[in-house]
Amino acid sequence: MSKRITIPIGPQHPSLKEPGCFTITLEGEKVVNAVVGVGYNHRGLEKACESRTYIQDLYIIERVCGICSHTHSTAFCQAVEELAGVAIPRRAAYIRVIMAELERLHSHLLWLGIAGHEIGFDTLLMYSWRDRERVLDILAMLGGNRVNYGINTLGGVRRDLTPEMMAEIRKVLDFIEEENKYYIELALSETTLAARLAGVGRLSHDDALKYGAVGPVARASNVPDDIRAIDPYIAYDEILVHPVTDDHCDVFGRAVVRVLEIMDSIRMIREALDNLPDGELTAKMPRKIPEGEVFSRTEAPRGEDTHYIRSNGTEKPDRVRVRAASEANWHGMAHMLEGDYLADVPIIIAAIDPCYSCTDRAIRLVNPEGGEEQLLDWNQLRRYSIDFYKKQGFDATKIKIAERKIML
Repeated sequence: MSKRITIPIGPQHPSLKEPGCFTITLEGEKVVNAVVGVGYNHRGLEKACESRTYIQDLYIIERVCGICSHTHSTAFCQAVEELAGVAIPRRAAYIRVIMAELERLHSHLLWLGIAGHEIGFDTLLMYSWRDRERVLDILAMLGGNRVNYGINTLGGVRRDLTPEMMAEIRKVLDFIEEENKYYIELALSETTLAARLAGVGRLSHDDALKYGAVGPVARASNVPDDIRAIDPYIAYDEILVHPVTDDHCDVFGRAVVRVLEIMDSIRMIREALDNLPDGELTAKMPRKIPEGEVFSRTEAPRGEDTHYIRSNGTEKPDRVRVRAASEANWHGMAHMLEGDYLADVPIIIAAIDPCYSCTDRAIRLVNPEGGEEQLLDWNQLRRYSIDFYKKQGFDATKIKIAERKIML
């Protein structure tokens, strides 16, 4: 008689308050097989962008993800700016960096609270979310909203920083820095926390490369990939990033990476404030974007965020494609779950800091010749996509890569 049992977790509230379904096969309390199911919250944002102007699309793109809204709008803006051949003012580039790193503080503190909640450490949830409120107040002061700040516009930024705003930012940074010292000590020395997280959700260095992990998930497996450092954009070649890596290759390592990254973000914001250039906030953009196609990359709090835009020479894009960081990190999820206990499933899922609605993608294909519906795995889907676009005359080697363009 088989000792295995298969149970569904989701699609409602499988560790986070978002829809996703995980089919878990257990042998006793251990996970021996896991099937990851996302796709319950498809909003059609990419298609919606194709029927609107570029400036209208900017506000749709900001809503791809509530936690990475500035990162997505930055990736979109610099792609359109590349197609238009427009260089943004240096002051605008610095303000984009400040907003991006404030967003990273907000995201990492949010994750820290969720991680504490998933392991029954609700005191950590209360503390970190209390501190996160201070960051959200700053974001609301700068952009008028706590989540979708609307700072970016095509050609630069919409709002400037006043001396009073800069002083308030510095005050909050001082507060967050002191609080984060406690979180670092907690992560590095609290034995109960280490015992609960160490060895859970393992993803080795080689497996991180194999599954294409990005962001803190990859850096916690000693993969030093950070788009801000390896392919600097906006002002990241002037405000240098110190990528944080760890070799624990587990949930514990992902916690360590995030709390240490908070300190580096604080340093970068201060450096940007100290060296904020004078000048204009925006450069003039054409209403119609020249024909062409471009890839744009940014480093979201969760990892690499990629935008592909194809222009047909009008004021509306011909194609918009977004690959958020969560989409990359889902591929290694089944591997991270297998071999661990059922009680570890929620924290392993939460440890990639997943966003469900921005990663919904079709995995089924109806045979064009009229055959039965096929279920494609990752490699089959990738090969099908390459072959499909080759037949359409698409050559990825000819696509322009968005370059850093800043007025001197």
